[in-house]
Amino acid sequence: MAKSGTETVTAYIQKLEEPTAAIVEALRKIILSTDPEIGEEIKWNAPSFYYTGEMKPFNPKEHKRYIIVMNLHNRILMVLPSGAKVNDTSGLLEGDYTDGRRLIKITGMNDVKNKEAALRKVISDWLKLVEK
Repeated sequence: MAKSGTETVTAYIQKLEEPTAAIVEALRKIILSTDPEIGEEIKWNAPSFYYTGEMKPFNPKEHKRYIIVMNLHNRILMVLPSGAKVNDTSGLLEGDYTDGRRLIKITGMNDVKNKEAALRKVISDWLKLVEK
């Protein structure tokens, strides 16, 4: 039987070294607790979080369902594939990529705590913009 998204993410995090594992787990809890319609899986070789609810039909290559995809190569980076559509006034979202993605860099556990409120707001604002 195939593992669920949650099981694969848990297994992935358990293989990470500390302090990365604890930081990723803390971010995971914040993201998942922001809204019950957020799911998780391993996508692009890292924990990824997506909207599980109904959406208008779209081209799957547009990845409109994905809220956050982590990039854990020598740092902790959260990529929001369509983050540009969120009006973030906190300064949390970085970058000005033409494809619409925005980034959140995490430097440690204190950074997670300092950015938690802004992260929850960005996710909530993103969810309000979903084309249902």
